[in-house]
Amino acid sequence: MKLRCSLELVVLIFGLGFLVRATTPQLDSIPIPGTKAFPESITSKSDGTLYVGRLGDGGIVRIKPHTHENAIFVQPGALGSRSILGVFADEASNTLWACSNDLSALGAPAKGSDTGSALKAFDLRTGNGKRSVSLPGTHPFCNDIAADAKGSIYVTDSANPTILKLSPGATTVEVFAQDSAFSAPQSGGAGLDGIAFGSDGNLYVTTYAAGELLRVEVKDGNAGRVTKLSGNRQLQFPDALRSLGDNSFLLIEGSGGLDRVVIRGDAFAATPIHDGFATPTSVVRIGTTAWVSEGQMAFFFDPSKKNLSPSLPFRIYAVPVRKEHSK
Repeated sequence: MKLRCSLELVVLIFGLGFLVRATTPQLDSIPIPGTKAFPESITSKSDGTLYVGRLGDGGIVRIKPHTHENAIFVQPGALGSRSILGVFADEASNTLWACSNDLSALGAPAKGSDTGSALKAFDLRTGNGKRSVSLPGTHPFCNDIAADAKGSIYVTDSANPTILKLSPGATTVEVFAQDSAFSAPQSGGAGLDGIAFGSDGNLYVTTYAAGELLRVEVKDGNAGRVTKLSGNRQLQFPDALRSLGDNSFLLIEGSGGLDRVVIRGDAFAATPIHDGFATPTSVVRIGTTAWVSEGQMAFFFDPSKKNLSPSLPFRIYAVPVRKEHSK
C-alpha cells in the first residue's frame, strides 16, 4: 500500500505539468548523460560547478565551470540511493545533499537498495557517501532542499503537509512546520515542492498542484505563522524556488516557464523570463545566467508516451538573467 500511494503521488506531481505543450527554447545548453536521465534538480557551488540529480538513471552529474565537462559524480545506487530529486550543495559542511525516492515500480532504472524516501549526504569534493536519513511520516516523498545559516537542512515532503528539518549533528529528521495550507487540493495529490529562504530570513515554499506560494515565518530557528501569498496571476504548477535577494526569487513553473517573483508584504508579482521548456524542473543562478533543467517527464510518467523517446540528450539550458530580473 505504501508503494502504491507513493507512485500515485509521483504521477500527480509530474503528470499535471504535461497539460501544457512546450517547445524546447533556442538557448545555449549542456547535455546530461543518460538515455533515461530525466534531470529533476540542479544546484551549484560558488565557483560555478553545477550538480544535476537524475530521476530516471539515478546518481548525480557534475558539470565543471568554464569547460562544461560533465561526468557522473555520485554513482547510481550510492548509499542505497534510488531516483534523485532535490539536490543542494552546502559548501559550509562540504556536503552535497540529495532527495532519494524509490520509483522502481514505475520503471526507473536507478540502482539502489532503498525502499522508501530518504535524505542523502555525499562528500562535495569526492562524491562519496556520508550518511542517509530516512524521512518520517506516512508515505513520505522527499522533494526539494534548503539550508539556513546555522547549517540546518530543510526538506519539503510532497506527500504530507510538512516541512522537515535536520539540525546539525542530529540523527533523525523532525517536523519543522505542518499546516493544512501545504496540502494538495485533493487527497493523494502533489503538495509541497520548492523551498528557499528569503532575504527577510523567512522560509518560502510552493505547492505544485494548488499553484500557491507561501511564507513560513522563522524566528529563533522556529516556525511561526504560515501565510498564503496573493499573486498577480495564478501560478501553473510552481516547482523550484531560488533566492535572488531583496525578497525576490527565480521560480520554475512546470507548465514550461522560468519566472522572476518579487514579494512585497503578503503579495507577490510573477514576471516571465523565458518559457517553452518541456517540463522544466529546477533552476540555479550563476552570475548573470540561470541554468534550467528540462525534465521531459511525460516520457517517463505518461503511459501513452512510454514507447516514445524523449529528445536526447537531456539538457540544462542557460537563460540570461538581465539586470531587471535580479534587482
